[in-house]
Amino acid sequence: MVAAIPPGRVMAYGDVAAAIGSRAARGVGQVMAYYGDQVPWWRVVRASGHPAVCHEQRAIEHFRAEGTPLLWSRDGTVFRVDLDAARWIP
Repeated sequence: MVAAIPPGRVMAYGDVAAAIGSRAARGVGQVMAYYGDQVPWWRVVRASGHPAVCHEQRAIEHFRAEGTPLLWSRDGTVFRVDLDAARWIP
């Protein structure tokens, strides 16, 4: 499912779970932790739109390259994906 997410679009962990007929968003997170390097891992974000913890810097490089819509904090130091604009529903 993650490999099918188009560039510039994202799914939340819960979205991926629902797409495969599950409610186990944390299970998706566990699979991504072990096998995420084999797929475009940055396209799976938390329900808030924030990328995986400790992977923010690498993720933003991918988001910028793909033109993923982002929202920034007032001081411009914290970002998250604009889920209204970037969420992909297969």
